[in-house]
Amino acid sequence: MEPAEAAPSDPLFNQSLEKGLAVLRAFDASHRTMTLGELAEQTGMTKGSAQRTVHTLQVLGYVGKHPRMRRFQLLPKAMEIGANYLVGHPLVQMAHPYLAQLANASGETANVTEPVGPDMLYLAQLVTSKFIPVFTPVGMRIPMYCSSSGRAYLSTLPDDQVRALLQSAPRPARTQFTLTDVDAIVAKVAECRQVGYATNCEELFLGDMGLAAPLVDRQGNAVGALHLSPPTSRWTMEEAQKKLAPMLIECARAISSTTAY
Repeated sequence: MEPAEAAPSDPLFNQSLEKGLAVLRAFDASHRTMTLGELAEQTGMTKGSAQRTVHTLQVLGYVGKHPRMRRFQLLPKAMEIGANYLVGHPLVQMAHPYLAQLANASGETANVTEPVGPDMLYLAQLVTSKFIPVFTPVGMRIPMYCSSSGRAYLSTLPDDQVRALLQSAPRPARTQFTLTDVDAIVAKVAECRQVGYATNCEELFLGDMGLAAPLVDRQGNAVGALHLSPPTSRWTMEEAQKKLAPMLIECARAISSTTAY
C-alpha cells in the first residue's frame, strides 16, 4: 500500500526530501519536459521552492535541461531508484524463467504485476516479436478494477477487502466496455475464484485483452498476478480462454510454488 502521509508535527519528516521526490514523480508520459513554472504547478510548490529543489536535483544528476527546448527533463540517473527495487525483488527473480516459457508457449507478452494501493505495478515483462496494440512498460501502474491482473489479485482477498479497495479510488470508464459498478466487478472477481483466472476485454485499452492468474507465496499470501496480453486482432476471448488460460494457470502455480517472502 502507499505510505501514509506524515503528520506536520512529525519531527523526523524531511520536507526537502519530500519536495525532491515530488519533482521526480511529476515527470510522466504527459509531462516529459516542463518549465520551472509548470513544475511548480504540478507539485504545488512556490516557484522559489521549486527552483531550489530542481537546482539540487540538477547538481545531483537526476534532472537536466533539454538541449534544444531548454525545458527540464529527467536524466538516466533517475532510473537507478526504480531499478534498485526491481533488482532485489524476489518475485522478479523467481518469475523470470517462467515468464520466458509462458511467452514462448503462448506467443504473447507475459507480465508479472504486484499491488500498490488500488493499482497493479508492472514488475517484469517478456515481450514477443508479435504486434501488441498497447505497450505497458515495467514500472507502469494500471488500475485493479478494470484489469485482469487486478481482478486476479483481488480474487485472493475476502469480499470486504475487495470492496474497500475498489471504493478507495475513482473508477472512470476507460473505454465503452469498462465495468465501473462495484457489484459487477465483484462478480468478475468471484468468477476468477471459480475458474482460477480473471479476464478483461478492452476495458483498459481498446484492442487489448487480458487473462491473469493470482500469485501467492508458500504461505498462501497474495503477492501479485501473472497475466498475458492477447490482442483482439489475433484472438477472440473464447479462443484465449480455451488455449491460453490453462498454460497461464499452470505457470502461475509454478511461480507460486517457488516464491518465498
